[in-house]
Amino acid sequence: TPPNEEGVIVIDMAVAEESIQQRAVLYDREGDYHFDTISAFIKSLRGSDPDAALYWLAKMVYAGEDPRFIFRRMLISAAEDIGLADPQAIVVVQAAAEAFEHVGLPEGQFHLALAALYLATAPKSNSTMGYFDAFEMVRRQREEAVPTHLRDASRDKEGFGHGEGYLYPHAYRDHWVAQQYLPTSLQGKVFYQPSDQGYERLIREQVERRREEQLAAMVEGPSSIEGLTYSPADPAQERWLMRAISGVARGLAQVRDRLFEGLDIRRHHLVLDLNAASGLITWEAVRRVPEGGVWALVRDETAAQALREQAERLDVLHRPIILQGELASLPTLLRERGDEAVRFDIILGRNSLTQVADKPVALQMLYEWMASGGALRLAEAVPRLGQRLYALFTEGVPPHLAERWREAEEAIYAAPEDAMVNWGPEDLRRMLEGVGFQGVSVQVDVMATEVLITASHITRWFTRGSQGRPSYGDHLGRFLGREEIEEIRRLFEQYLLGRTASWQSAVAYVQARRP
Repeated sequence: TPPNEEGVIVIDMAVAEESIQQRAVLYDREGDYHFDTISAFIKSLRGSDPDAALYWLAKMVYAGEDPRFIFRRMLISAAEDIGLADPQAIVVVQAAAEAFEHVGLPEGQFHLALAALYLATAPKSNSTMGYFDAFEMVRRQREEAVPTHLRDASRDKEGFGHGEGYLYPHAYRDHWVAQQYLPTSLQGKVFYQPSDQGYERLIREQVERRREEQLAAMVEGPSSIEGLTYSPADPAQERWLMRAISGVARGLAQVRDRLFEGLDIRRHHLVLDLNAASGLITWEAVRRVPEGGVWALVRDETAAQALREQAERLDVLHRPIILQGELASLPTLLRERGDEAVRFDIILGRNSLTQVADKPVALQMLYEWMASGGALRLAEAVPRLGQRLYALFTEGVPPHLAERWREAEEAIYAAPEDAMVNWGPEDLRRMLEGVGFQGVSVQVDVMATEVLITASHITRWFTRGSQGRPSYGDHLGRFLGREEIEEIRRLFEQYLLGRTASWQSAVAYVQARRP
């Protein structure tokens, strides 16, 4: 700046601003106007109003606000308000901020505007707020132990089994495997809810399906593989270990996908899930019929309440209707709701008929509640074709016991009074055709799954049964003496305890339609 006629160099506001390439602040940075203006700017970005965003940005720049402060707030907004709806948002803002450092003012206003416009026009999601739900959970809860299989295997692996049972996701299809990552007491807790915007819209279904697979495996545990359940389920920890080794979640996902494979299901269809349980089939149906409706039948109140709580994340119009009761009570439950005129376009079921005593009566009832041309899809475990425990042994069984054991166990599957085992795939076909269904197809898939034989398995098999169903040992006791049964138990403990075994299970996939 040259001196004036009197030789004095005058530094006024314009000179100062030019020298520092920054306008002098025309309002108090600690005052209300400062905070109100940045608030208006951020809310305009969040509200996807690019015109208002540019106005408030210009207001701040003209007033001399520090551009670095503005970029800092936009970096926060990129993570808080845009998030994974557009993961590139934070990259764009960071790049603009770095470019500004090289360019400065006044040209740096282009980079401010670019970042602001990107944020204002980007799809929005605040799903990162789920972190603060997790933080609050950690703050309120007692200390939770890291699950053993997630612990550092480089320390204490020999003494405490750290890292044992961990499944390496990259070794599995799609680089994913169902596995416990949360502490046991938090299993099923949801912190992250993908939005239906931008990138999250692309990943939302995958996230939900994997979450549903994990939840279904956690809830159902070994019973989904064993076929015959002889007594109450295992404790949570062992149930999860069983799931991790056996791949229950993958098997459940295959059943779900098979039920929907090739199914002509329209957006407006009415769908009935006969055995919702954890909701594995229900939630898939909800995604398929956004303009229709889904009814989910659940056997017990606990499972029904769990489904209702999960449904609260959906809009009211998209929530499934939860019915609680046995299959035989379905007509009553529907009439009590005023749904007696409803006829279902699709009826789906997984293990919904396995334990039903009078299957023809149940199928007739389903036929009557189906719309003309409606489709029936079932996946029914066939215990008669399932794993025999005696067949797990390739050595060690004394000759005097082997044949008697085999005959005693085979008698379990030949009991005419037992609804779980007194039928096979061809019986199911005849029942369906007898009711009036057409296009009946019954295909049986026999699968072999690796199952870890635990002490809990052995205890469950040989402890006296409860809840009205005999244990495996109880069944054997009809043909074998107490000493023989104890000998069989010792064989399990000696040869199979702590080892994995190939476990055979069979599922009958049913397709039929009402004419």
